[in-house]
Amino acid sequence: MTDRSVMPSMRLDELLSELQVRLNAVLATRDRVHALLDAVVSVGSDLDLETVLRRIVETATNLVDASYGAMGVVGQGSTLIEFIPVGLSEEEIAKIEHWPHGLGLLGLLIKDARPLRLARISDHPESYGFPPGHPPMGTFLGVPVRVRDEVFGNLYLTEKRGGSEFDEEDEAVVIALATAAGVAVENARLYEQTRRRERWLEASSQITTSLLSGADRHDVLTALTESAKEMTDADLVELMLPAEGGTRLVVEIAEGTHADKTLGSSCAVDCTPAGEVLTRGESLTEGDMRLLVPLGTQPPVRGVLVLTKRSGRLPFSSADVRMVEAFAGQAAIALELAEARRDAERLGLLEDRDRIAKDLHDVVIQRLFAVAMTLMGALRLVERPEASSRVQHAIDELDETIRQIRSSIFALQGPSEDGLRGQILELVESARAHLGFLPGLRLEGHLDSGVPDPVAGQLLAVLREALSNLVRHAKASSADILVEAADGRLVLVVSDNGVGIKPDGRRSGLANLDERAKRLGGTFTVESPEGGGTRLSWSVPL
Repeated sequence: MTDRSVMPSMRLDELLSELQVRLNAVLATRDRVHALLDAVVSVGSDLDLETVLRRIVETATNLVDASYGAMGVVGQGSTLIEFIPVGLSEEEIAKIEHWPHGLGLLGLLIKDARPLRLARISDHPESYGFPPGHPPMGTFLGVPVRVRDEVFGNLYLTEKRGGSEFDEEDEAVVIALATAAGVAVENARLYEQTRRRERWLEASSQITTSLLSGADRHDVLTALTESAKEMTDADLVELMLPAEGGTRLVVEIAEGTHADKTLGSSCAVDCTPAGEVLTRGESLTEGDMRLLVPLGTQPPVRGVLVLTKRSGRLPFSSADVRMVEAFAGQAAIALELAEARRDAERLGLLEDRDRIAKDLHDVVIQRLFAVAMTLMGALRLVERPEASSRVQHAIDELDETIRQIRSSIFALQGPSEDGLRGQILELVESARAHLGFLPGLRLEGHLDSGVPDPVAGQLLAVLREALSNLVRHAKASSADILVEAADGRLVLVVSDNGVGIKPDGRRSGLANLDERAKRLGGTFTVESPEGGGTRLSWSVPL
C-alpha cells in the first residue's frame, strides 16, 4: 500500500519539475524576445552613424552575454576600413599593435557573408591568430550586417561568459539584431547624406553671395576650402591654383592636418595627378583616401581641390564625390561671374578715364596754353621789371601745370595699378613710413606702355636702392622724384635736401646703380647741388 502511494507521488514531482524547466525556458525566451525588441528599438533611436554602430555592438554583446564585441566596416577591396570594439579597456586597446585589416577568419566572413559560429577560434583553418597585444579569445560568433543587398560590415562576438559556447539561439538572436541594425544603418546614412547635402547647399549659397557681392577673392576661396573640409570630414584640404604661366600648380590655400607644411608647395602640370585633373577637367580618386576635384569642368579649369583622409578613416563615398564636384562646379561658375563683373566694372572705369583724359587734353590744356601764349605776347608790352618778372613767373607756372596735367592724362590712359606707374607709386608709398614724409612724385610719358619689361625692372631696382639710401643716409626732410619716358629715353631723377654725399662714405650701392645704367647703354650721375642735398640722375635709352 505504501509502495503504491509513493510511485504516483514521485512521478508527479518529475512532471512538476519538467513543467518548471519548460516554464523557465518559456520565460527566458520571453525575456530574450523582449530584450531583442528593446534592442531593435534602441539601435534605431539615433541617427548619428558612429553612435548607431557602437550601440549595435553593445546591444549584441548584452543579448548573447559575450565578453567582447566589435563592428568591422567593409570598404572597397574587401578590407576593414573601420573597427569599433566593445569590452576592451583603454589600456588593453593601447597594447594592441594594430586593428584587424580583414584577413584570416575575419576576411572569411567578408568573402563569404554568412553567419559563422565556432567553439574555438584557433581551430579554424583560416585563423591567422591575433595581432601583438591582443587579449586571448576562444568562442566566436560572426554575423554580416546588410544594408539592402550590400554588406555594410560584420558583427563579431567572442568569449561567451561562463565558459560555454554560443548556441543556435544566440546565433538566431544576433541575426535578427543584424537585420534591424541594417535598417538603422541605412536610416543613419540617409540622414547623414541629407544633412550633408543641406550644408553643401548652404555653403554654396554663401560662397556665391560673397563672390558676387565683391568680397575678397582669397577670403572666399579660403571659405570654400574650409567648407569642403567640414562637409567631407577630410583631414587635409588643399586648393591648388595655376602658376608660372600655367606650367605648375601651387598650393595657395590649405586647411587641416599639416596644412602649414603643404602651403606654398607646387607640382608640375605635366605627368602629375593634379595636372591631369586640371587639364582634363575630370575628378580623380587615388585609392579611397585622396580625392582630386577640378574647379570647373570646361577649360580653362581654375584650380584643383585636393581632399585627403588619413589611413584608417572612413573613405570618401560616391555621395561625397558627387557633392564635392557639384560644390566645386558651382564655385567655379561664381568665380567666373565675379570676374566678368569686375571686368565690366574695370571697362567702365577705363571708359570714364578715357573720357576725362580727352576732356583734359582737348579743353583744359588748350585753354591754359592759350592763356600762356597771351601772357607771352603781353610780356613785351610790360615795361616795369617787377611786373615783367611776375608775368614770366605766371607763364612758368602755367607751363608746369600743363606738364602735370599731361602726366595725369598718361596715368588715366594706362593700367596704372598693374603697370610701371602703379609699381612706382607703391614703392614711393612704402618708403613714406620710414622717411616720415611722402616724397614729391612726377610721372611723365607712356611709362606703362612705352617701357619694355627688362628696362622697367631695372628702373624699379634703381628707385628702390635710391629710396633705401634716402632713408638710411640722407637725413632729409623733403625729396622729389621724377620719372619720365620721352624722346626715346627713360629718366629717373631723385633729389633731396639732406646732408649730401660724404667724401669718405661707402659707394657700393652707387656703383651698383652705375653698373645697371651701363648695362643698358645709359648714364648715371650723382651730385651735391649748391643749395645742399643730393641729386641722383639715372638715364637709359628705350
